[in-house]
Amino acid sequence: MKVLKILSVIVILGIIVFSYWIHKSLNAPHAHHKNNQYIKIPHGSSPGQILNKLTSEGILSAQTPLKIYLKFTGTGNEMQAGEYQFDSPITPLEVLRELKNGRLRNIKLTIPEGFTRFDIAKRIAGKFSQNQQAGENAALKLMEDVSLIKDIAPKAKNLEGYMYPNTYDFPRSVTTLAIIKKMVGEFKKVWKPEYTARAIKLKLTPHQIITIASLIETESRLNEERPMVASVIYNRLKKGMPLGIDQTAVYIAKMENRWDGIINKSDLESNSPYNTRKFAGLPPGPIASVSESSIKAALYPATTSYFYYVLNVEKKDKSHRFYSTAAEFERGKAAYQAWLKQERK
Repeated sequence: MKVLKILSVIVILGIIVFSYWIHKSLNAPHAHHKNNQYIKIPHGSSPGQILNKLTSEGILSAQTPLKIYLKFTGTGNEMQAGEYQFDSPITPLEVLRELKNGRLRNIKLTIPEGFTRFDIAKRIAGKFSQNQQAGENAALKLMEDVSLIKDIAPKAKNLEGYMYPNTYDFPRSVTTLAIIKKMVGEFKKVWKPEYTARAIKLKLTPHQIITIASLIETESRLNEERPMVASVIYNRLKKGMPLGIDQTAVYIAKMENRWDGIINKSDLESNSPYNTRKFAGLPPGPIASVSESSIKAALYPATTSYFYYVLNVEKKDKSHRFYSTAAEFERGKAAYQAWLKQERK
């Protein structure tokens, strides 16, 4: 009896360990170098042939966990033929999900949060080079068609801030106009009627809210601290202080087609109305695409006495320290600059 109990315990432990290994393997992201290439799964391919193909192409690091999963779930026949672009990194279960959805030879277009219209135009041109209408200048010209957002921002000069950051899937023959319309359409799905009502309550226009959201987007990557960043912006606006957001200098350089990756002294001294170092108040419009997180932060800022913030070099998580006085800020800034000097070494 003792032997049977020991064997039962061993078997149970074995099952637990095996199940954990399968779960961990299926959900482990795997990086590969073919995220910009198409992987063709021919019609009539068996599940085993599909897994062999994906392993040989490097999309899967190993096929055994997925093979076991397919056997136990009986879903191997749900994988479809097609031509696929797989993100990197990607988990085996995400690969399986792609294969179940089926893919024609489409092109994935990823627009990160904080991209400017200049960045978006460049990416469209690069991804859809086979489309003669997909050049950067052609795309930028189409982004001047503000009729797409006249119901939200009738005074906007272009579509900056209104092309929603996301990953899109387009057929190769898509037009640049259709791409832009899709991105604006996604923005309109995010912008709710209650957001307009909230903007009015704050005595601001939706366009001003999106402008503030774009500043927040470029200043903080962390959703949880964005309302704090928003509070600094609102506090400075109320006091008539320049916002001092250096990303507006980057935007000016991009508008003037001279951005070289470095903020120069001349950028900070620009007479552009977008220069928030030199001029108080909001810039004329958004400076980047915005996430819903930043929109919500602009609509519902935290209530604080903060006027300053600087990168928190101790946490190393891209978070910031916030300050109410210039003296506190200068001390925090000195610590940051000392850290930066050491990092550059």
